[in-house]
Amino acid sequence: MRLGEIMRTHVETISPGESAEAAVERMRRARIRHLVVQDGQTVVGVVSNRDLAPGSARGTRTVEDVMTSPALTCGPHTTLREAANLLRGRTIGCLPVIEEGRVAGIITTTDLLELIGSEIERPAAKTRRWVAKKKGPQGKPAAGRGRTVRLPAPR
Repeated sequence: MRLGEIMRTHVETISPGESAEAAVERMRRARIRHLVVQDGQTVVGVVSNRDLAPGSARGTRTVEDVMTSPALTCGPHTTLREAANLLRGRTIGCLPVIEEGRVAGIITTTDLLELIGSEIERPAAKTRRWVAKKKGPQGKPAAGRGRTVRLPAPR
């Protein structure tokens, strides 16, 4: 499966010159945890709710001061496995999806976990269990098997 099939196409963006408070308010209203920071059409970073944690001096800071830059991005043909490995290897929670130089969508760790969770709900196909014949649990011949037994001659 490719990211182009599952990405969210509505992406909230913000400019680097806006205040950190504006970013907090935009995330709260949209009920999201990541904003893509764009300077014109160029993605320059990502700001997350962790970047804007309470207690930081966000009232006097701009998005440019708190954003993670440069943003790690991917394309719509990136596989789920590749995206998961990109997210797993870093402390980031989203990947902006770039197509033809513009933001086409976004994929988050929550999106990937929801996808995995929905796959678990489907019943797994029954598989055939292969067992070695004439072998016990440790690979040794089972008792009574593999030995020659002599029966008394018929009368």
